[in-house]
Amino acid sequence: MSSPTTIRNAPDNLCPIATEYTTMLTGDWRAMRPVVDRDRCVKCATCWLYCPVQCIHERPTWFDVNYDTCKGCGICAEECPHRAIAMVEETEG
Repeated sequence: MSSPTTIRNAPDNLCPIATEYTTMLTGDWRAMRPVVDRDRCVKCATCWLYCPVQCIHERPTWFDVNYDTCKGCGICAEECPHRAIAMVEETEG
């Protein structure tokens, strides 16, 4: 019986489980992007807590999105209790 695969002898094409998402830039494949309505945002930080790639950043009166690392998953918009985040179609340029 062979020994189980470990990180040290894992196949080269296996994506690492733990990684620094803030270094993984989004290409041109994102179809939707979150837009924060600054008038509705009460800085509850729910979007920040749920974002799987840590692309939500605090501003003085609202939370903002780093579009360089945002994958467009929509979790922030879905979880926002104040509906301050809308997912809009990504446009060219």
